[in-house]
Amino acid sequence: MEIQEQRHGAVTVLKPMGPVLQADAVMFRQRLGEVMVRSLGRFVLDATYVAYVDSPGLEVLVGAGDELAQGGRALRVCGASETLREVLEVTGVADRFEHYADINAAVRSFL
Repeated sequence: MEIQEQRHGAVTVLKPMGPVLQADAVMFRQRLGEVMVRSLGRFVLDATYVAYVDSPGLEVLVGAGDELAQGGRALRVCGASETLREVLEVTGVADRFEHYADINAAVRSFL
């Protein structure tokens, strides 16, 4: 899986290109961890091109969200497809993330 990274002012945007599956979970977790430290938690996960997340991928998202929550922050997710939102809702973890329609709204949430 390719993960693109962009800067929007002081906010880093991570954009995974494709589904987040078990084969990519370790690399995805490592990349999220690096960005959390480097950006001091000021980052957004752009899920526009994430069609699906399997259990290991979901565990990575929940772990990152929990780690941010310990510091009083939240994992901001934008552009989630209907399928991804449904997976998050069915598994009961949707409320652990802040959801935004697009990158601009998510980035503005830091102001």
